[in-house]
Amino acid sequence: MSNKKAIFVTGGGSGIGRAIAQRFAGEGWFVGLGDISESGMKETAALIGNEFTSSHMLDVRDRGAWNGALDAFVALSGRMDVLANNAGIPIGGSIVENSEDEVTRCLDINLKGVIFGAQAAYPHLKKTAPGSCLLNTASAAGIYGSAGGSVYCATKFGVRGVTESLDGEWAVDGIKVRSLMPSFIDTPLLDMVPNAKTNEHVRARVHASGLEITPVEEVSEAAWRAVHEDRLHWPVGKTAKSIAFAARWLPGRVRKKMRGQMQLLGD
Repeated sequence: MSNKKAIFVTGGGSGIGRAIAQRFAGEGWFVGLGDISESGMKETAALIGNEFTSSHMLDVRDRGAWNGALDAFVALSGRMDVLANNAGIPIGGSIVENSEDEVTRCLDINLKGVIFGAQAAYPHLKKTAPGSCLLNTASAAGIYGSAGGSVYCATKFGVRGVTESLDGEWAVDGIKVRSLMPSFIDTPLLDMVPNAKTNEHVRARVHASGLEITPVEEVSEAAWRAVHEDRLHWPVGKTAKSIAFAARWLPGRVRKKMRGQMQLLGD
């Protein structure tokens, strides 16, 4: 087994995934990128700029593709110490506006993709335990449900639940399980529309709501710390930390605020 630690990052072709890949590469790790965007992975690899990077076409909805991608990565790196289960897409708007295809795609990528990733990663992480880690990207939308984000929140609450379950389930194997809970992060996802019935980008809604957009580097730093520190959930950004605090200590206030923010997409 190689002495160089290795991380596989889904959604590694852009945004949070790219930032996590760069952060771990900067610490000398072998980095595997998984994405449906070949061009995005090439850009990430070029930014990393060393030979300890590999790219793997991966649709996280495909359980068989997971095995192929992780086996290919480990054949090159010699090991896998961390899976950053990060790939995800936004969806927003009233639940009655979301089409069947939009709902199914979001559930399949954001939740089933995380579950399939955990299944595929387990044998590899067990080999590098103790100290290996499953790092799931949840969201502030997994702390308290936001009006106008019901389907997205459902997926992120699901990721939170998977994280908590596997934290207990895999403790006996010495595998750490963690979740990142970012709020609105400055990535290309903010420039997407939340559903097919609107032309307003998520970024515009965030600004209109007076909320802050957090630099993506804060997420990658939280990812590094999450892998190395004993804490289960990691809220990232002022909004996420405020929601986490208020949901615990001021639930009535959070409920009132969310009722006043209809159509706000949480991420």
